[in-house]
Amino acid sequence: MIGTIYSIIPAVLMLVLVILTRNVTLSLGIGIVVGALFVHNFQILDSLMGIWKVFFEIFITEEGINIGNLYLITFLLLLGIMAAFLQASGGSKAFGEWMMKRVKTQRGSKLMAGILGIIIFIDDYFNSLAVGQIARPVTDRHNVSRAKLAYIVDSTSAPVTVISPISSWGAYIIGILGSIFIANGITDLQPLQAFVMMIPYNYYALAAIFLVFLTAYLKMDIGAMKKHETRAAETGQLLGPNQKKAPGDLSDQIETHQQGKVYHLLIPIIVLVAATVSSMLVTGALAAKEVTILTIFANTDVNLSLFIGGISAIITSLIFYLALNKPREDIGRIVAEGSKTMLPAIYILILAWMIGSIISTLETGSYLANAFSNASINPQLVPLLLFVTAGFMTLATGTSWATFGIMLPIAAELIIVIDSGLLLPSLAAVLAGSVFGDHCSPISDTTILSSTGAGSNHIDHVITQLPYAFMAAVAGIIGFLLIGFTNQTILSLLVALAVILIIGFVIHNFGKTEQ
Repeated sequence: MIGTIYSIIPAVLMLVLVILTRNVTLSLGIGIVVGALFVHNFQILDSLMGIWKVFFEIFITEEGINIGNLYLITFLLLLGIMAAFLQASGGSKAFGEWMMKRVKTQRGSKLMAGILGIIIFIDDYFNSLAVGQIARPVTDRHNVSRAKLAYIVDSTSAPVTVISPISSWGAYIIGILGSIFIANGITDLQPLQAFVMMIPYNYYALAAIFLVFLTAYLKMDIGAMKKHETRAAETGQLLGPNQKKAPGDLSDQIETHQQGKVYHLLIPIIVLVAATVSSMLVTGALAAKEVTILTIFANTDVNLSLFIGGISAIITSLIFYLALNKPREDIGRIVAEGSKTMLPAIYILILAWMIGSIISTLETGSYLANAFSNASINPQLVPLLLFVTAGFMTLATGTSWATFGIMLPIAAELIIVIDSGLLLPSLAAVLAGSVFGDHCSPISDTTILSSTGAGSNHIDHVITQLPYAFMAAVAGIIGFLLIGFTNQTILSLLVALAVILIIGFVIHNFGKTEQ
């Protein structure tokens, strides 16, 4: 089963079940059990022991405590606690009212969320969680569905970080490029130079970002997203019809202080951003042998930085809460209620880590990569096929970074032999396909955290985002076809973006004729 075509079955089964049942925990659980059976040749006892080992190693490995995972889980709990204090102090309410006077339209609230997604480009995890927390009070007041907010957050996290050299993703990719160039004797390109030159070739990421703003401006709502947005506009219900309460909604448990101030929300969030970014710079500088901006981000400890930022923000929020002379005996209840709001996201994240580990053991990614590299391929089609292969690999495994690590060296070795002129477009195709698969995968970390930050049901987010991901993918496919056959960089990019523009206006005009 391992390293064969059968290795893709657990991933495919899990994805199909997610779409059919809309129950992510059940679907992930079944995928984990089937994957474990495949790994252990259907020996039930061994499979059960294997599942327990995968779960246990999320927290403790042979090297000791898995501190990185614990930091991330703790940060999610801290984020829930911070949101609870912001509500109790009245900061969220005051900020929403303050922004309503400045952002006067629903369109403006969505554009604001998109702009925040571009500004916070340091790390995808941080982007996914911070943008949702900041934008949610404003989009809620303008009856923007949580599914739409989650889409905006998700489509301005990975697409922005994958084209930003000053980010955790950019540093990681530049590091991989350096080893690839050394291994293949490439001396006329430097890794940073190559990364920057690859940005115009990342058609999917650029199309996805463009589509976010086009969707916000033209009100492009299709499929399940249209139902969510129509329901939110007509009834004020921001969630699905069967959901009474949003993740992170504490209105029933915590009383809001009516004299809260805007700074009760803004200052804790500023502290969160400042402490997190400062910690990333410090941890990266301490771990780097030679301190430059790139080595800092290549070596930074993102999860530790998030933890430090979360603790700092909690302390700030607590100080403001106490300054309002609120009952101190309520602090324990606020902490408990805030923590509880994040438990569903933590459960999904742990299950996603488990199935990701099992899929890694099955060598699903390696099988797909080998199948691609062993195929007889027309050189002009290589960028397109790399985009599709990387997309499916990330969709199945839920991790862009693993796809980068596997597919970038394969892409380089393949294209250097058959047509070195397509080296940069081919490497960019791997990056683009990985982000596309990330957007489609219900087990992707950033997809899970985007729905968490936006307070959206996770499966609602996955289902509503898919049409937009495929629209951007169409633009990406056309772009990679054009670059393969014409080698015209600007033409291919402009055509890819024009495709998005045309699709946008068609959907917009079709929507108007239906009304």
